[in-house]
Amino acid sequence: MPVQRLICLAVLLCAAGAARADKAESAIESDCAAGRTLHAGGGEIIPAFDVSAWQAGAAPLCGWIARAALAVSGYYGRYPVPQVRLVLRPVDGEGVRGGTTYGSSDDGRPLIVIPLGRAVTPAQLLDDWTLTHEMVHLSVPSVPERSHWLEEGIATYVEPIARVQRGELSPQRIWADMMHGMRKGLPAGGDEGLDHTPTWGRTYWGGALFCLVADVRIRQRTDNRKGLQDALRGVLAAGGSIRTDSSTAHVFEVGDHAVGAPVLEELYRRMGDTPGPDAAELERLWHDLGVQADGDGVRFDDSAPLAAVRRAITAPPGG
Repeated sequence: MPVQRLICLAVLLCAAGAARADKAESAIESDCAAGRTLHAGGGEIIPAFDVSAWQAGAAPLCGWIARAALAVSGYYGRYPVPQVRLVLRPVDGEGVRGGTTYGSSDDGRPLIVIPLGRAVTPAQLLDDWTLTHEMVHLSVPSVPERSHWLEEGIATYVEPIARVQRGELSPQRIWADMMHGMRKGLPAGGDEGLDHTPTWGRTYWGGALFCLVADVRIRQRTDNRKGLQDALRGVLAAGGSIRTDSSTAHVFEVGDHAVGAPVLEELYRRMGDTPGPDAAELERLWHDLGVQADGDGVRFDDSAPLAAVRRAITAPPGG
């Protein structure tokens, strides 16, 4: 097929995908504004809020919910659970004030609770990561408390990548954020493995660092054909979600089976019980990925050994 026809076909396919995404987002926004159940990626989000409680109005609020739901559905290939109840709790002031996700509530469904400032602005909702982060939690089985870093690490790592894949963020922005954030997950003096060091930095960013290293290693072992995204989709396909309890080892066993390489199990043996990568190893990883600090941001070196891996991590599935 001539190159011109291939280019035209690619443009048409991208346009069709964007149209489908716009239609799905509009449908969620419409249902949200009317107080109806929201449908995304085969799942149902049951609203427990009244949009009139917020000064911004229905459109920015419902767009925020739709973007989060579709970003998570896109990353996993479907919404992680059949149903979830979403409680938005009005509080004084501006901004999104955190969030909590529960595997079960009074009605047996998973539950997300978000305290949301009554004066939250459309710009704050447009830039928010919290709701996407909480929805990612729906995809992760409940593991023993010592491995809470896995639940928070996956949510911290997947959230921005899911938003890049949907076109909400630029790769430059999230790699700059990761370059800054991953340092907080490095072991300090006296730290042990992730299973034995439940500090904030090791739980959130140490868990995210585990995910980054795993993603890179999976892609190295599979000639860049698969990544952590495939492993996490495999866990979800096997029935793993916030509605289920699992050992950490079993989560990794299922994920490794999905990608055909025992990367997660090997990395867990290293980072679960021993401190894991140090600052020098992390700097080498940035170098190999072609991520270079540039003021408050980054620039990319596409001649770096793992530049193709870096690009693949943020590329939409199949794209």
